[in-house]
Amino acid sequence: MSEGTLYDKVWDRHAVTELPTGQTQLFVGLHLIHEVTSPQAFGMLRERDLEVAYPERTHATVDHIVPTADQSRPYGDEAAEEMMSELEKNVRDAGIEFSSPETGDQGIVHVVGPEQGRTQPGMTVVCGDSHTATHGAFGALAFGIGTSQIRDVLATGTVAMEKQKVRQVRVTGELGAGVTAKDVILEIIRRLGTDGGVGYVYEYAGEAIESLDMEGRMSICNMSIEGGARAGYVEPDETTIEYLRGRDAVPEGEAFEELAEYWRSVRSDDDAEYDDVVEIDGSALEPMVTWGTTPGQGVGVTEPIPHPDELPEDKRETARQAQEHMRVEPGETMEGYEVDVAFLGSCTNARLPDLRRAAEVVAGHEVHDDVRAMVVPGSQRVKAAAEREGLDEQFREAGFDWRGAGCSMCLGMNPDQLEGDEACASSSNRNFVGRQGSKEGRTVLMSPEMVAAAAVRGEVTDVREIAEVATA
Repeated sequence: MSEGTLYDKVWDRHAVTELPTGQTQLFVGLHLIHEVTSPQAFGMLRERDLEVAYPERTHATVDHIVPTADQSRPYGDEAAEEMMSELEKNVRDAGIEFSSPETGDQGIVHVVGPEQGRTQPGMTVVCGDSHTATHGAFGALAFGIGTSQIRDVLATGTVAMEKQKVRQVRVTGELGAGVTAKDVILEIIRRLGTDGGVGYVYEYAGEAIESLDMEGRMSICNMSIEGGARAGYVEPDETTIEYLRGRDAVPEGEAFEELAEYWRSVRSDDDAEYDDVVEIDGSALEPMVTWGTTPGQGVGVTEPIPHPDELPEDKRETARQAQEHMRVEPGETMEGYEVDVAFLGSCTNARLPDLRRAAEVVAGHEVHDDVRAMVVPGSQRVKAAAEREGLDEQFREAGFDWRGAGCSMCLGMNPDQLEGDEACASSSNRNFVGRQGSKEGRTVLMSPEMVAAAAVRGEVTDVREIAEVATA
């Protein structure tokens, strides 16, 4: 097993006891909740006459079901309004701080936690959402958990888990123009597979990772789960520390500097031992897109779609079905694949730098006549900051719909959904059949810049052809 890694250090410092099941009972530093997976857990507490053990370590927001076009109450969807009302009651009764739409702090849970400085290095972070891995970008151990585990965390401040192996994924070199963090993680998943990370957490390292801003690191850690890993993290460094400086939940002055020293101490040792090490040449990457119905079915935008017979035997039938659903042919590239919808949003790619870079691509262009395009900021704070910079006007002038904050079309649990067999250029994290609200719908995953390029051309386009793009 691994030794001396950040994962080992943080795990050991939060271990309460070893359970008869062989699992470790871990103390939880930050518990994030939202409206979809928490109501049942609160109901379980009431049945047992239990209270929330650490309300000060719990934070709530609303994201999955909240409408992005019209957020006036009551919501048009009766089920959404019921979930929202239940969350409001639960947090009020338990004394849990709530980033509600009225506060100006509402947003996707994995955007809200970091931007408020609640997510910090060396923490254990849990949430009833698979993409909790996002918070690993700060050098935290962050895990998605189920409803019964949410109950346990609310009641005890702890969660039972099995320790995983650690794989270091080193991305070397310098990313080229138009190549972003999203492209890096799509390549990692293509290379290692959607089940390649089972039994592991991923430590992302190497020059290409270290050069990313925090938003890029969050994009990579966010999709660790699509690669089958239990979690993913990047070691904290000066980029991490400067991002956190001045955030709401972070102390100031000498207390901050003392905390920063602790954050530096949780980095993996120079002689740390890993269970596996994989190296990828980041300088060889190009913008990535998916051609199939899993995030692992990806390809460089100029590369040919593989023939199923070229793939491992256990992946051939899935590939054939995916190509039939997506209406693509082996040997062709994804360039020129017509799209009906362009979605810029999700917990993967809806932060301010994502919107800035997409806006740069859009500048001087208009959305194609056959495309409906929307921008959904990751939080109300992101939305306000973007509007201060005039990004909303840039998008609107180009023909994009500028929306309120929420998960939106990423998962179709709200009014933002594909219709019929529409094809969507999406900056989200999953392209499963039916994920965006229609079983006939087709989703092509890509970076925000590539979504912007597809929106203006009406088809999958190599962003390097229409804009001078920098590395991200």
